[in-house]
Amino acid sequence: MFENITEDRGQVGIGTLIVFIAMVLVAAIAAGVLVNTAGFLQATAEDAGQQSVNKVTNRVDVVSAHGIVNASDPKTVDNVNLTVRLAAGSGSVSLNNTSIKYLSADTATTLTNNNSVTADNIDWTNASPSEFAVSKIADDDTSFPILNGQADRFEIVINTSVVEGSSKNGLQTGESVTLEITSRNGGTSQVILTMPQQLAGKSDGDPVAL
Repeated sequence: MFENITEDRGQVGIGTLIVFIAMVLVAAIAAGVLVNTAGFLQATAEDAGQQSVNKVTNRVDVVSAHGIVNASDPKTVDNVNLTVRLAAGSGSVSLNNTSIKYLSADTATTLTNNNSVTADNIDWTNASPSEFAVSKIADDDTSFPILNGQADRFEIVINTSVVEGSSKNGLQTGESVTLEITSRNGGTSQVILTMPQQLAGKSDGDPVAL
């Protein structure tokens, strides 16, 4: 007598097996792509975040500003002097790698540091209209011209007679100039300076508050 077999049996053809293996391979490849993409996005986000932090923190603060009178006719302010320090929480900022966007009613230009000389001994008669100079006020560790401590104080000097051109001999009374100081990392500080409404009684070389 033949024995009746009641158990269910399944058979898998070679085609079904190939499809199954293909599905496993596709899933593995997709998982690898997702992992790589996630890693790339994370690294990009970290870099973007660090750059954003640098732009906010790695910059200078303008502590004070004054001008120097040019007693030509009419009298003008032909030097703008800015005392700068590190902004709170900022890393080191080199003024050699810092640029200043200069914008007045008649002139728009970008200035860079003439790092071959200091503001104390620069010859402005031969200076370029696209440069500023720097001098040291306080620097505990001789890092000049790199601001690397909250106690450091440097002075940025812009000769407006050179930048504006000899026809103006500087900035006239009541005129304003906007300065955007940008560090190498992109941190920017802006200051708007307005010249005094009158310079009567002022002599050549006198300082005036801005």
